[in-house]
Amino acid sequence: MGLSKTTENTGFTCEQCGKEVQPLTNGSYRNHCPFCLHSKHLDKRPGDRASVCGGLMKPVNLSYHSKKGYQIVHVCQRCGHEQLNKTAEDKEQSDDVIALMDRLAKG
Repeated sequence: MGLSKTTENTGFTCEQCGKEVQPLTNGSYRNHCPFCLHSKHLDKRPGDRASVCGGLMKPVNLSYHSKKGYQIVHVCQRCGHEQLNKTAEDKEQSDDVIALMDRLAKG
């Protein structure tokens, strides 16, 4: 059973870039850093927190879904698991997807 969004929506320090990440204020919960867009491999299925891997998930692409909007494609640097995460738009800390698009364009 997954945790409630209230329980999951907590701030954290990004293990990749070290920046302080605030919880979302838009009713959702944050599962990746809005600055470097890295995530942590915590789920087997979205929201279940059942993975024991714990590896850093690198943002490798950006995808668009007609119902979910833009999604960041993350790949675990430890086990290779691939997962999509919706981008977060928030009045406090929105995702820097422009930086990801720039990195992807440069190769």
